[in-house]
Amino acid sequence: MAMGKTPGDSEGEEGVFAEINITPLTDIFLVLLIIFMVTSSVIVQQGPGGGAKAGLKVNLPKGGAADVTAKSTDLSVAVLADGRFVLAGNVVSEEELKKTFDDARLKDPDTVVIVQADEGVPHGTVVQVMELAKKAGLGQLAIGVREGSE
Repeated sequence: MAMGKTPGDSEGEEGVFAEINITPLTDIFLVLLIIFMVTSSVIVQQGPGGGAKAGLKVNLPKGGAADVTAKSTDLSVAVLADGRFVLAGNVVSEEELKKTFDDARLKDPDTVVIVQADEGVPHGTVVQVMELAKKAGLGQLAIGVREGSE
């Protein structure tokens, strides 16, 4: 006795037994799952907060309790250990950083620039970013630190 019968079979039974193949359906669900996993990781990396919150690992120094809360209009500039500047997840040059500061001042003169520098970054590089912001007219500056004390 055969499991699947077709109308052309000449055995004595008249009924047709059709099997449902769920393999293609399972394949589609697995592909959709992979797509959602990849897109969700991209969304998390490009989420609000920009710079160092966009999947960048910056080894911030420890400090006291944070009194600055980042707003959507604030600029977060990460300074990596090798001296590169990162803004909104993208490595930018000094000129691009200056232009971004100028644009931010035009949009909102009360924009806060949060400098998140790696522990190994020389003090001069942090001061350089702060001076660029001051020259652009952004006087509200903050330094990002990890919570806790040493």
